[in-house]
Amino acid sequence: MTIGDDAALQLVISLHRLTRSLRRSATADSIQLTHIAVLALLTQRGPSRIGQIAQWVPCSQPTATAAVLGLESAGLVRREADPQDRRASRVLLTEEGTATLANVARGEAQVLARRLTALQPDEIRRLVEVEPLLRRLAEAGD
Repeated sequence: MTIGDDAALQLVISLHRLTRSLRRSATADSIQLTHIAVLALLTQRGPSRIGQIAQWVPCSQPTATAAVLGLESAGLVRREADPQDRRASRVLLTEEGTATLANVARGEAQVLARRLTALQPDEIRRLVEVEPLLRRLAEAGD
């Protein structure tokens, strides 16, 4: 079975809206959305140079630099010399950064759980059954 472009577009829009609204509701003013994106990318891709982070977020290199500086001052990331080029540095998550990202995800899950109460039990079951498919789609791009 194939899906048309319009249906795929509507799915993308709905997924983006849901993700943004969960993130806004769960984090309030506790952490910037760009910081969450950087922490998530470092979790997924490992130690990275700022230029790579800027490409993946995506954002400008100055924006990525500012995000890393903010995360570094909060103790959520640290820099070390790049083993490939000692003149450059790469950014790594700290234990506190990993814990912060996990707390953000838990907060988003709590918001989603509250919202799910507006659905019927069968609708909730269907959503839960879709999770492995969404994970596979997310991983297919890596």
